[in-house]
Amino acid sequence: MSLTLAERVRSGDVRAIARAISLIEDEAASAAGLVRDIFPHTGHTYLVGVTGPPGAGKSTLVDRLTAATRASGETVGVICVDPTSPFTGGAILGDRLRMQAHTHDEHVFIRSMATRGHMGGLARATSDAALVLDAAGKSLVIIETVGVGQDEVDIVRTADVSVVVLVPGTGDDVQALKAGIMEIADIFVVNKCDRDGSERMVTSIESNLALQAYGEGEWRPPILKTEATTGRGVDELWATIQQFRTHSGNAAPGSSRTQSTRRLKARNEFRLRDLLTHRFMESVEHELLGPGEFDALIARIAAREVDPYTAASDILSRALRPKS
Repeated sequence: MSLTLAERVRSGDVRAIARAISLIEDEAASAAGLVRDIFPHTGHTYLVGVTGPPGAGKSTLVDRLTAATRASGETVGVICVDPTSPFTGGAILGDRLRMQAHTHDEHVFIRSMATRGHMGGLARATSDAALVLDAAGKSLVIIETVGVGQDEVDIVRTADVSVVVLVPGTGDDVQALKAGIMEIADIFVVNKCDRDGSERMVTSIESNLALQAYGEGEWRPPILKTEATTGRGVDELWATIQQFRTHSGNAAPGSSRTQSTRRLKARNEFRLRDLLTHRFMESVEHELLGPGEFDALIARIAAREVDPYTAASDILSRALRPKS
């Protein structure tokens, strides 16, 4: 008897993993059933999010980090969320091209995904793709997001640890350290530290961290310096990620839940809300409203014939109205 796709994924079949992620990314009808089948077998993978502005060297750093984690015995999945091509609608695949060194390593799976217009630097399907790699037995999944600077807030709702990569010599250091970036980082990395201005960048981050209040026993984001092209500092980064994992798994004095548990709950809440929003809008557009009715309603709002709140309330009333 032939195995199901979910069973092949769980066996680590590379073709099955790739097929499963494609179904999820394309929002195929069978994708929801696939996730239902593999979900009970997930929850074992540690998710590392790597984010930061364009040109920070994230891809090279992830490539080096993958090598470091493999040397310590981890099996690794890498999800590179690339910008969407304006011509094909797919991922440009630049990140995967820079990670050819791992092509023949059967314990590394690399996948590029397109954002497809989703804000926050992550594709909508990223979380489910990580579930596939989890079910396939990858002990570590690294998610590298498209570099869009301060909008990278989704990564903190997706990963167990968020690594923010910055680079000196790109202009206004203070501008790069606005609240959005400061609030999502568990670890700061100043990459290309051989450049002039790296110490100034470290000082700027330290100054911003000094403005934050950290309680006793609370994790204070460390600042590491790396040179990804040579591998300098990458082993220290991997060691720091492991330290954060240990720290976040330990309950603080007087706390009933660990940081990792709280983050897991927040991640699942965000995912459920995001999925409900997506499913509700699909239902509204394809089942509740007639052909062209949604576009007509938008035109009425643009013409100031109705306000958005009234329009939304009317749609919600229709959705909740008992069916005759």
